[in-house]
Amino acid sequence: RMFHDDELEESEKFYVGQPRVLLLIYALYNTLVARSEMVCYFVIILNHMISASMITLVLPILIFLWAMLSVPRPSKRFWMTAIVYTEVAIVIKYFFQFGFFPWNKHVDYTKDKPYHPPNIIGIEKKEGYVHYDLVQLLALFFHRSILKCHGLWDEDEKGDSSSNKEDTDDELSLTGGRRDSSASLKSVNLAASVESIHVHFPEQQTAIRRKSSSSISQLSHRSSFSSHRSKRDIFKNINRTTLSLYSLQCKLCDVKSHCGLCCFRTLQVYVPIRQFFYNLIHPDYSAVTDVYVLMFLADTVDFIIIVFGFWAFGKHSAAADITSSLSEDQVPEAFLVMVLIQFGTMVVDRALYLKKTVMGKVIFQVILVFGIHFWMFFILPGVTERKFSQNTVAQLWYFVKCVYFGLSAYQIRCGYPTRVLGNFLTKSYNYVNLFLFQGFRLVPFLTELRAVMDWVWTDTTLSLSSWICVEDIYAHIFILKCWRESEKRYPQPRGQKKKKVVKYGMGGMIIVLLICIVWFPLLFMSLIKSVAGITNKPLDVSITITLGGYQPIFTMSAQQNQLKSLDPNEFNEFLRRYRGNTAALQFLEGYAREDITRADLEGNSNSLWTISPPSRNKMIQGLLDFDADFTVVLSWTIQRSGIVIRKDYAQEAGQLNHCGSSKHARSVLPQTLEEVYPYYIKAPSDSLAKPIKQLLTDCKWENITVSLVKNGSEEGAREWWVLNQLGKRQKTPQESLELFIFSDKVSPPSLGFLAGYGIMGLYASVVLVIGKFVREFFSGISHSIMFEELPNVDRILKLCTDIFLVRETGELELEEDLYAKLIFLYRSPETMIKWTREK
Repeated sequence: RMFHDDELEESEKFYVGQPRVLLLIYALYNTLVARSEMVCYFVIILNHMISASMITLVLPILIFLWAMLSVPRPSKRFWMTAIVYTEVAIVIKYFFQFGFFPWNKHVDYTKDKPYHPPNIIGIEKKEGYVHYDLVQLLALFFHRSILKCHGLWDEDEKGDSSSNKEDTDDELSLTGGRRDSSASLKSVNLAASVESIHVHFPEQQTAIRRKSSSSISQLSHRSSFSSHRSKRDIFKNINRTTLSLYSLQCKLCDVKSHCGLCCFRTLQVYVPIRQFFYNLIHPDYSAVTDVYVLMFLADTVDFIIIVFGFWAFGKHSAAADITSSLSEDQVPEAFLVMVLIQFGTMVVDRALYLKKTVMGKVIFQVILVFGIHFWMFFILPGVTERKFSQNTVAQLWYFVKCVYFGLSAYQIRCGYPTRVLGNFLTKSYNYVNLFLFQGFRLVPFLTELRAVMDWVWTDTTLSLSSWICVEDIYAHIFILKCWRESEKRYPQPRGQKKKKVVKYGMGGMIIVLLICIVWFPLLFMSLIKSVAGITNKPLDVSITITLGGYQPIFTMSAQQNQLKSLDPNEFNEFLRRYRGNTAALQFLEGYAREDITRADLEGNSNSLWTISPPSRNKMIQGLLDFDADFTVVLSWTIQRSGIVIRKDYAQEAGQLNHCGSSKHARSVLPQTLEEVYPYYIKAPSDSLAKPIKQLLTDCKWENITVSLVKNGSEEGAREWWVLNQLGKRQKTPQESLELFIFSDKVSPPSLGFLAGYGIMGLYASVVLVIGKFVREFFSGISHSIMFEELPNVDRILKLCTDIFLVRETGELELEEDLYAKLIFLYRSPETMIKWTREK
């Protein structure tokens, strides 16, 4: 052992022998040190999420448009800018905490106003105003110490000086001085820069040149590099020449005005920014990568946050529910805008990924960063009328969007992949990829939308129908490949019967599933109210009585205190009364004590009887005619939360004698109406209220008495009717009516859309539709045997992959030939058998 060292070996043994908790702490610290710049980014974004002001807005934008786009790492200038800016922000916030400023005198009144100027700027007075800024400054100093420890803090200055020297050498070489030595020096520096790219992107196998294929020779590669390098040098010379000419023009013309100086300063800022983005879009070398899947997942998470937390993006929808809103055919505006914007950005991102245009991605990144920050921190607080720091859902959405911005910056910095082959879920052939891919295909319209977008933004000679045909064949072959691989991993010996675990596991699960589908409506409707049902007590109970179709003689309502629930003693007495009645006890099993309400209605009608004299005379004649039928109509209306149920009942009335009376006299002649009062009412969840005959004695309704009261005064005679129930449970001396309402439980709001269909509706809309798909699966197997039972699909899978490959390399004629070969293969069963034989 040439490099053996006893001290190093003892140190390693000592380190390995430490407790696991201590080793975990060491590992976390090393991770923190290795990704200290990510810690700084996280703290800066967290500070902005908590503060949400213009002061903290600057650094997050610089992170996504400067730091994360720098190759190979952010420069010293950025970190110094972040440090100095944080220090200045701390001083400014401290200065504006003094109480003599006018806006600090009414802090409690203005602290929750989103558009209050100090709140927008970030100079409002509050407790802990500088805590997160100090943590941010601490993280920046920690990162600076790490860079200094590894000798990377002053690397940018050395790089700048060397680049300046190269630029000077280039200018001298153009005038004829020291051309050979500068060229050799640049070649050495170029090799060193290429090695640095290899070091700082270890996850990629090779650092390749953007938009270059593997078929290009080494000579063409060098020539293209020199031409590209010359373009970059020309661009730098143009920038320097522009500034020099403008400076010279100012000197010659003796322009010392403020306008000329501002224009010169503007060019000094604009030209380096333009140079930065030009170098980003046209790099010499780049370690290409593909993080589109992670960006898509981040957008999907944001989409889910919008769907389930849409109320956070509206004004007066804090307690809204998306299910109830959609069930009422109401689409919230905030929900619609956020969904369309999120979906639109996902489509644009997919288009840029397929076109592999870095310039478009850079422009999209700049627009999206400024647009999202302007929307979230200046528009949204005005829409919701609450500060961003008080909107938890919006903060979560913004944090996930920041993750997307970081991934997008990494994609821009490294470059798009040169080839995009197939779906990212089809890279391996195992159960996980199989089920995820099938779940992906089950999402409505997702597969079709992806196929059409890929066809639109990919160079191809195939028509849309041919493209979809290739995608469908590839998906089908991938699924078969996964099943064939599973059969190889878990082989089934010949002549051996299936194990009981497989038969009862798979078969038993299918049997249980089919049984549940068949009996789902009955089980659902019976359990949803008895188990998960909610008691819905009456809010208003009204009774109206009409004689012979004339004007109602009696109207009365019971509300609030007049609607009483039964106490335990009354409920037990109620059950004890029907102890021997089987039908009544069976009915009462479906109701608990809180489901029964007793309505006490006043006996005096709440409206005067204002019948016209002709109608009054006809009514008297009808009552005196014993041979003719004269009906009494008793109707009741029960109003519950969101439900109004009404029922009318007509019965032949007994003989009512007209009571005549003199002016200024009060006379009451009560008459009995037999078996007209229901007494027990069932209030179901639908719109039809029914009397309960199981609880009546001998199925006979209750008797009531009616009497007409006439009171004369100087204003004229006033008449009204008085009703009284004879067999009341609560004995009261006053005339009154008593009504018991049995309220059915209602389904919870989350399941109300299913319960509204009813049993027959669920059978028609759910069971029959699922049964149709199940029947097609069991009855259509014979028609797909030649495409399903393929022993070896490797050659077909390779043919599909070859189509993707030649399409990406631009060999469109070869794409047509391979597609024709694939179609011929599926048209010829004999050739398909030869191609899919086991090797």
